[in-house]
Amino acid sequence: MSSDLLLRERKTLIQERLKANGRVLAADLAAELNVSEDTIRRDLREMAAAGLCERVYGGALPVVPAAHSSLSERVAMAPERKAALARTAVGLIKPGMTVFLDAGSTNLAIAQLIEPELQVTIVTNTPLIAAALMEKPGVDLILLGGPLNRAVGAAISARAQRDAELLRPDLCFLGTCGADAEAGLTAIYFEDAEFKRLVALRSRRLVVAITSDKLGTAAAHAIVGIDERAVLVLEADAPAAHRTAFEAAGAEVLMAGGPER
Repeated sequence: MSSDLLLRERKTLIQERLKANGRVLAADLAAELNVSEDTIRRDLREMAAAGLCERVYGGALPVVPAAHSSLSERVAMAPERKAALARTAVGLIKPGMTVFLDAGSTNLAIAQLIEPELQVTIVTNTPLIAAALMEKPGVDLILLGGPLNRAVGAAISARAQRDAELLRPDLCFLGTCGADAEAGLTAIYFEDAEFKRLVALRSRRLVVAITSDKLGTAAAHAIVGIDERAVLVLEADAPAAHRTAFEAAGAEVLMAGGPER
């Protein structure tokens, strides 16, 4: 009984540390609790299996924000914050580029801000994004096909992946569920991560517009690491520690302005 109590107490403390610090290290916890690192690693494995954290090298991160809503529902969440990110990110799109816009409510906001006469090729796997671009005469629009994954709001199947293999975008605006300098970019769904990874690796540059609730979190499936190919657009009030860590990993970081008034 006492060992079960100690286990619950350790896990409660680990959750408190995750909430307060955004990351825990097995070595630090072992020293604080006077137990072995193997014991802490076992605790973290059990917590990860229960969906309470995500294991990373040397410790754990908080899980990504809950994502049980559809893409159309996510569009209505924090629209001012996403619009601020979009206003900064859209400036990276230049005439003559081929640009991939991945599924995501912030990427939809970016699509809506593209100037109608801008001569650019936009490729997307997301019907809502394609609909936002339909009436823009300067945009040469390509919609990847295949079955629609309703949870993601996009085509991510083997058919869409075969189409994506023909691409070589100048920019890939990647959607992500979690973002951390060490854990990289991560996604909740395996097939979604697989599709995103394929497009990311075929793109010359990655752009990721990230709301602050995703910073320092990890989902179950890795997309790509963060390096010099990445441009990360963060909210104006994003913690400085994340910006510093991203820049140390080689990424360019842009800070979005506040909401329009």
